[in-house]
Amino acid sequence: MTEKNWKLLNGLALAYMGDGIYEVYVRNHVMQKGLTKPNQLHATATKFVSAKAQARLMQQMLEQENFLNEEELEIYKRGRNSKSHTVAKNADVGTYRIATGFEALMGYLYLSGQQARLEELINWCLQQVEGEQ
Repeated sequence: MTEKNWKLLNGLALAYMGDGIYEVYVRNHVMQKGLTKPNQLHATATKFVSAKAQARLMQQMLEQENFLNEEELEIYKRGRNSKSHTVAKNADVGTYRIATGFEALMGYLYLSGQQARLEELINWCLQQVEGEQ
């Protein structure tokens, strides 16, 4: 697909990719901290990848003026407004939808080849979560 086609992909498909991409970055980050036990790895990664954590990060991005550009906001909203037939186990519908928008944004940045921007946002997210702990 071309970059133009990535813009046309539905929000849930973008979120599917974004979920996996963000998870890989988080897993790498957690392992770089020296954690090796599976339970530790999972518990620590959950602080970054849960629907609640992603929704909180997305809200923080939205609160900062000009943090996201118009295209990024459009992609986030597409993901957020997508009708999913599944719901997170530990989150309400609103939180889950915001997290889906977050994942759609990550997926779009990855698929459209915007690696520098993807890594900028992910590194910002990692710093935010680390600062909360």
